[in-house]
Amino acid sequence: MEHLSARVAGMSESATIAMAQLSRELKAQGKDIISLSLGEPDFNTPDFIKDAAIEAINNNLTNYPPVPGYLDVREAISCKFKRDNNLNYSASQVVVSTGAKQSLINVILSLVNPGEEILLPAPYWVSYEAMAHMADAKVKALPTSIESDFKVTPEQLEAAIDENTRLMIFSTPCNPSGTVYTKDELKALAEVIARHPNFYVICDEIYELINFTGHHESLAQFEEVYNQVVTVNGVSKGFSMTGWRLGYIGAPEWIAKAATKIQGQFTSGASTISQMAAKAAVEADPSAINYMLQAFEERRDLVAEKIHEIPGFKSNVPQGAFYIFPDVSELFRKTTPSGDVLQTASDLCMYLLNEAEVALVPGEAFGSPNCLRISYAASKETLIEALDRIHKAVDKLN
Repeated sequence: MEHLSARVAGMSESATIAMAQLSRELKAQGKDIISLSLGEPDFNTPDFIKDAAIEAINNNLTNYPPVPGYLDVREAISCKFKRDNNLNYSASQVVVSTGAKQSLINVILSLVNPGEEILLPAPYWVSYEAMAHMADAKVKALPTSIESDFKVTPEQLEAAIDENTRLMIFSTPCNPSGTVYTKDELKALAEVIARHPNFYVICDEIYELINFTGHHESLAQFEEVYNQVVTVNGVSKGFSMTGWRLGYIGAPEWIAKAATKIQGQFTSGASTISQMAAKAAVEADPSAINYMLQAFEERRDLVAEKIHEIPGFKSNVPQGAFYIFPDVSELFRKTTPSGDVLQTASDLCMYLLNEAEVALVPGEAFGSPNCLRISYAASKETLIEALDRIHKAVDKLN
């Protein structure tokens, strides 16, 4: 007899992973599916990073590492924080984990008690909410829209915080909207945060290097909130190292120690080989991956232009990451050729999967039910084909 815990029984599956799995199943049936559902760069890991990993293997760096990561790796990350972000995190304030996902849950479990509240500016990455529920926290979404460029305002934040609010999690550049907060916008949020000393913020900067504004800004740069902010980053997106599973945090030392304590009981240290690869990545000049950044910006421009031509799709122009997040609510209540009425973004995504054979992710998963997410981490030819298919399928709606 199966007997699952209430924790896992109540946990939702990642919508992005579920759509990717469905795409693979349909492809196995012979369907010509174009999947724009997963957030994975379509570039290979740069050779200089692979060379560092090969060297680590050849040097037999294969024993258990320290739980928070090798000291020289944490020192390299400390230097990266200072060089790129003007953040002073010593090596003792850095914890290396098996991906930024683990970094996030380490911090959440370190800071939040059952019943306390976590704020999630919506749209938010799908796993934030699942992780909050895993910590038995309450979730309060802070809705945003295309009109606000999907950014939460200081006034919204101030109104949302009460004595039970412990944490906010947000990303810049944002998954799924591609929104990038400016220095002035972060400064305004910092002024609110500083007024609430028992309130903490996880600033997820995993898309830092995929930023079309010319410069990334970190929330922790503001001295008044430095001790209230945990900066999460990693090498998956910027260096196309998704399979290496390597993320890290910079945090007040007491939070770093707590995260290390939790990690020591769950996974211990991250892969030794991945750590050496990541060391090479963070030590490199960020310009080493400019070819990826340029390609993503060209694709962004292409996708934004073609989406503008699709009836019922309304979008801003994202300033980072590799997603666009159109509002498709104008298509709700439209009828498909088979007579079905589209009620939600999920309905529309399933229609496009079956009719256009293009896989997207509905906005419900990100806390924004009027939208859907399109990943443009694919070739221009693939994107043109996918968007043309979507356009033709939408034209069939009545």
